[in-house]
Formats: sequence, structure tokens, C-alpha cells
Amino acid sequence: MSKQQTDSQTATKADEKTTQEQNRQQEMPRTGRGRSATNPGATLKRLIKTVFGFYPVLLPVVLFCILLAAVAAAAPAIFQQRALSVVEEFWASGDWETARPQTVTILTQLIVIYIVSLTASFIYTRLMATITQGCLMKFRTAMFSLMQNLPIKYFDTHSHGDIMSHYTNDVDALRQVISQTMPSLLQSGLTLTMTFCIMNFFSVWMACVVVAGVIMMFITTGHLGSNSARFFLAQQRSLGKAEGYSQETMAGQRVIKVFTHEDEAKADFDKVNEELFENSKMAHRYANIIGPILNNMGNFMYVIVALAGGIFLALGVPNLSISGMPLSISIVVPFLGMTRQFAGQIGQVSNQVNSIVMALAGAERIFELMDEEPEVDEGYVTLVNACRDEQTGELKECTNRTGQWAWKHTHRSTGVTEYIPLQGDVVLDGVDFGYRENHPILHDVSLYAKPGQKVAFVGATGAGKTTITNLINRFYDIADGKIRYDGINVNKIKKADLRRSLGVVLQDVNLFTGTVMDNIRYGRLDASDSDCREAARLAGADSFIERLPQGYNTMLTDNGANLSQGQRQLLSIARAAVADPPVMILDEATSSIDTHTELVVQRGMDALMKGRTNFVIAHRLSTVQDADVIIVLDHGRIIERGNHDELIAAKGTYYQLYTGAFELE
Repeated sequence: MSKQQTDSQTATKADEKTTQEQNRQQEMPRTGRGRSATNPGATLKRLIKTVFGFYPVLLPVVLFCILLAAVAAAAPAIFQQRALSVVEEFWASGDWETARPQTVTILTQLIVIYIVSLTASFIYTRLMATITQGCLMKFRTAMFSLMQNLPIKYFDTHSHGDIMSHYTNDVDALRQVISQTMPSLLQSGLTLTMTFCIMNFFSVWMACVVVAGVIMMFITTGHLGSNSARFFLAQQRSLGKAEGYSQETMAGQRVIKVFTHEDEAKADFDKVNEELFENSKMAHRYANIIGPILNNMGNFMYVIVALAGGIFLALGVPNLSISGMPLSISIVVPFLGMTRQFAGQIGQVSNQVNSIVMALAGAERIFELMDEEPEVDEGYVTLVNACRDEQTGELKECTNRTGQWAWKHTHRSTGVTEYIPLQGDVVLDGVDFGYRENHPILHDVSLYAKPGQKVAFVGATGAGKTTITNLINRFYDIADGKIRYDGINVNKIKKADLRRSLGVVLQDVNLFTGTVMDNIRYGRLDASDSDCREAARLAGADSFIERLPQGYNTMLTDNGANLSQGQRQLLSIARAAVADPPVMILDEATSSIDTHTELVVQRGMDALMKGRTNFVIAHRLSTVQDADVIIVLDHGRIIERGNHDELIAAKGTYYQLYTGAFELE
């Protein structure tokens, strides 16, 4: 028996590498629809369209208020020109009685405009607080909803920390741009447009001088902004990679310390952190120099406009304007103010480049996730509550829970609906499968499990044991062959209904934040407290649960860190028991339980498996001696099958494993 234990320990350690090896096999180019070349313009357009889709009523109100604020920002130039004209007339005529009412009118109009501007700004800033936080909530909701429909392959090929970065860093990058940058850009754009129109109203020649300076400013902003955007996108990706590595390291702290790999882990983190530093440094370097450069160009443009205005006045250049007014001091002076405002608005736009490119980088990553292809489900056979018709004795669908289930199969060719009892009859016929194309894992696998049978899988790491159970669950679809469940091709069964009929107990236990009762009820959300308690008793978990501080109401956090590994596994078994499925898949459910507890659990497992079809992945061969069929796998092929006595008598691979002639590799 000691040899068996040695073999089982070796097999357990080896099998722990299975998932890692499979994940490496599954790695492939990420080809989601969002994986296109970086296109900031398209990303910004999509972001704006998405935000408008979230708030189709409030945003137009915000736009109207911003328009009023922009008008109020540009209007003072007109009143300044009118005021200077009044001063010029008063200076020439000395008639204060005529000038006074005009001055009062101008000041009154300015006060009204500023009050309107203040009111509009107050309204849209209040609304933007709701819109901003609402958009972030809706983005997170949309991503989380999508993730529930993504195939298992996505989570096998993406770092969990990087996925989490979408919800934290990428979404937070949108906060600034939605709440401040987009309104500021819109207001600046409207102000620039109106100011430019007013400039042409007063003097086309002076406006041309301003346009020449603006063109230089836009060229500078475009060059520096494009480089900044490129590095900000790289920064967001590096940030996701750093979070992924940090999450992986925190989860594996015990392993790191056991093997004294602290220095190696730090060195690897330093590489990831250095990459993040370099990308962030370059991104902010370009973003931070835009403002000072544009401010100085604005000052330079102010001087040029002043010189041009003086030269035009001195030379008596005929004015070309929409208003038809001659060029005078009352036009040149407001023009200088408009030039300062024009340059200031461009500078304000440039100051938003930092948050814009960060938001676009985050938005692009968010849209990449949202563009991932959801899991395809073309099944049409559903699982329903069934009961017998009192007159005909045939199965029919019932609305209440009856304890009897049936497959509702509406044949597409005839339209006839057939109710097939759910029994747990599983057949694999000539199944071929590979996680990647042209890299097969399973070769022509054929097996059957009749209702109530216990089928055990034995084999070395990478032999394909877990892969078979993944295919029964349709986590992946086979390349060739057939899998039939109660005589129905599993491709015809809706995935949710298929998985609802299967109970799974894995080596790695996941417990969720909530009470012990909540975690057991996770197996069947409509289960009563008594159902959960009965499931716990069946699994052998009831005794330790009653000893917890609040019993079944004890709160679990951090994946049940306050429980031992064995206790966590017992809760996992109870969770499967309360679901009461006809088929159980047990991936070495007792591997993390001590010998004494295993005896208790084994009795519960025997009761749990009674009357069900059971697939057991075995590392401890002692746990499968009573299996109806033991299937020995090697490199994706079935090399032996039979019960324990038959395989021992055959003295093949299973015999050598059982007697310790060689170890699983």
C-alpha cells in the first residue's frame, strides 16, 4: 500500500502540471474582432457613439448647455468692440448723454450673457457627474455580462490580472475624458468656431494672420500627440501585464517561498515594471511638452497679430470684412483679445491630450474585450421538469419541480416534440480533439457509460483525462466523432441545459464571498436550507460546519481562506450534491483530504454516486478499485479498459501502475 501511496503522490504532483501544459497547448493568436490596428479616430468615434447610446436624452441637454456656455465665452469680443466704438465716438464728440445709455445697454447685455453662461455651466457639470459614473457602471456591466458568455478558451489564454485591468485601469481612464475632457473639447471647439467667425466679421486679413499661426500649432499638436498616443496605448498594455504578473505572484506566494524563488520573482517583476516605466515615461514626455510649446507659440502669435494690426493701420490697408467696417483701433484691440482667447482654447485642447490618449488606449482595450466572440451555442434541445400523463402514461413538460427531468427535443425536420428521460447515458464514438489545429490531443476515443456506472480514467500527465470531461461539458467542441447523451448528440443540446445536468467536483476549489449556506446553495439556487444541510451531511461536511463560529451562517471570504483545504473540498462536494445531477464528474475530489477525512468523505461520495453515471479522474488508484470500468489513457489513446480484477489479471499498464512497477510521468 505504501508503494501505491508513493505512486499516487507522484501522480498528483505530475497531474498538477496538466493544466499548465494544456494552457500552453491552447495558446494561440488572439483574433477577437477588436484586435485590429490602432485607430484613435475610430476608437474615439465609437466611444462617443457608445456614450450617446447610454444617455440619449441627457447628453443633448448637456450639448445645449455647452453651446450656451460657448456663445457666452465668445460674445464679449463683440461687446468689447461696441464699447470701444462708443468710447471713440464720445472722444470725438464729447456727448456723454448719448454715450451713457449705450454703455448701460452693453453692460446689461454682458451681465445677462454671463448669468446664462453660469447657469448653463452649472447644469451641464451636474448632469455630467451622473453621466460619467453611469457610463463607467454601464461599461463594467457590459464587460461582465459579455464575460459570462465567453468560452473557457478565452480565460485559458488570457492572464486573469490583465482581464481585471479592464475593470480597473481601463475603465478609470475613461472617467477623466467623459467627465471633463469631452465637454471641454466640445466647448473649446464651439468657442473656436464662433471666435473665428467673429474675427472674419471684423477683418478677414487679421483672421488670416491668426489662421497661419493656428496651422503651425495644430501641426505641432498632431505630431506630438500621435507619439504620445502610441506610448499611452503601450502603457495600458504594460499596466495590464504588470497587474497580471502581480496577481499570479500573490496567488503563488506559498510556492515561491517553498522553492525560495523570491529573488527570481523580483527579477521577473522588475522586467515587467521596467517596461511599464519606459512606456509611461515616453508617453508623459510627449504629453507634458505640448502645453509649454503651445503657450509660447500663442504668445508669439499674439505679438505677430499686434504687429500686423499696427502695420495695416499705418499703411491704411483697406479692410476686408463681413461687417464692412473700416479697420480701426476698435477692431484691432478686440482682435488681440480674441487672438489670446483663440490660442488659449487651443492650449486647453492640447492640455487634454494626456487624458485623451489614455482614455483612447483604455477604450481600445475595453472594446477589444467587448468584441471578443461569445460562446456559440446552436443547441435547441432543452432540459425540462417532466411528469407522467395520468391518461397516456407518457412524459410531458411540467411547470413545477417534479424531481424527474427530460430532454425536450423538437425535431427540426418534422416539428414533432419528443420528451426523452434524463438518465445519464453517455457515449463517445471515435472522438478526435486538439486544443490547436493540427495538434491533436485525443485520438479515436470511444467509450460508453451506462446509467449508474462508475467510469474511472487513469493515465500519466497529458494523457487526456481532464480533456475528456471538458468535452462532455462542451467547454470545447470536438474535431471529429460524436458524443451522445441519452442518445442525443450533445451539439444539439443547449450548453446551459447540458451543464445543468452534470455535477462537477474539481481539484481546485473555488468558494465565493458569502456564508457557508450560500456556497452550498450555489449548486442549485432554489435549494432550501434543509436541502443544503442534507447535501452537507451526504458529503460528510455537516460535522465541521456545525463547529464553525456561526455554523452554516459563517461568512467565507478570500476563497474560504479561513478553512482548511480539506474543508473547502468538502463544501465543493456538498455543492455538487445539492445540484442532484444524474451525471457526476470528479477530478480527484479527495486529493486534498487527509486519510481520516477521506474515509468519511468516501462514504458520502459512495452515497452521492449511487444511481448516477460517474466519471472519476483517478490519481489514487485505491479510489477506483470498485469502478465498473477503468480506462487507461496514454497520449490521448485508450490502451486498456476493464474492471480492476480484469486489468490486474492482464498485467498490463494498469497492473504496473498499481504494483508500482513504474510511476506516472
